[in-house]
Amino acid sequence: MAVADYPLVAVLGPTGSGKSALAAALAERFSGEIVNCDSVQLYRGFDIGAAKPTADERSRSPHHLFDVLEPAETCTAGDYARLARPVLRDIAARGRLPIVVGGTGFYLRALLDGLFAGPARDDRLRDRLTLREARRPGSLHRVLSRLDPEAARRIHANDRNKLIRALEVCLAARRPMSDLFAEGRDALTGFRTLKIVLEPPRAALQHKLNERCSAMLEAGLIQEISLLLLSGISPDCKPFESIGYKEVLAFLMGELTLPAALELMRRDTRRYAKRQLTWFRRESGAQWVSGFGTDSTALSSAFEMLGNFRKNSNAEREI
Repeated sequence: MAVADYPLVAVLGPTGSGKSALAAALAERFSGEIVNCDSVQLYRGFDIGAAKPTADERSRSPHHLFDVLEPAETCTAGDYARLARPVLRDIAARGRLPIVVGGTGFYLRALLDGLFAGPARDDRLRDRLTLREARRPGSLHRVLSRLDPEAARRIHANDRNKLIRALEVCLAARRPMSDLFAEGRDALTGFRTLKIVLEPPRAALQHKLNERCSAMLEAGLIQEISLLLLSGISPDCKPFESIGYKEVLAFLMGELTLPAALELMRRDTRRYAKRQLTWFRRESGAQWVSGFGTDSTALSSAFEMLGNFRKNSNAEREI
């Protein structure tokens, strides 16, 4: 008797779209457990700016991969996939439904599709490349154009993080990163995935994001960051680079006024939401749901999608 893959659900969408609320509702109805796929929510102490699920949401179903890293630790997409895959298998083996939720698209891709077998991170090389770009803006893209023209065409000249990774791979592997991509990836096996992407109305989402930034300040984001710094956590730690934290950190360092920090936070959040939607439109097989995750129509659509998906998955497993 053939054994079909386990069902797996990914709840995706731009920041502020209500992913956590929808995931919590799905988990409650379909005996699910939630697996974080947000790069900042992995870190302990980074709560308000990361918009972690509320205590009520966490109490309704098991949550995994929240608060699992110290601020000084780094977590690549490959690291995330290695953390998350055993969690998915454990949930499925216990007869529960794994529900991956988050907006970090590259982490999701690493989890589901796998990554190419590239060299490990080299912080010393990265520091040298960062310094080179600071001294000669645009130089990294020019070097990449010589070493890997195909990768240079895909990566924007201002996307420093991707440029550094591409050059890191080229220099360490002594071959173009594009060649390694072509050799294939280590995709997740044993699961059949339903991808649900939330798409709220654009104007409503932008209004909500503006209000959300103000609410984070009112909820104590400044105090949260101040306490993190007072506890000895370096302002150079990776999670401080994320939206909300970097703007308020600049205010605390005297580089911005509070109104200016709030306006930058709002602008950067809106831009990030737009980039997320662009990313998820490239996700193959994604099922789009109009509205916020708390809307009754969106909830009904998602319940119906997952119900049909579960029925089909169970039927396959019985064959």
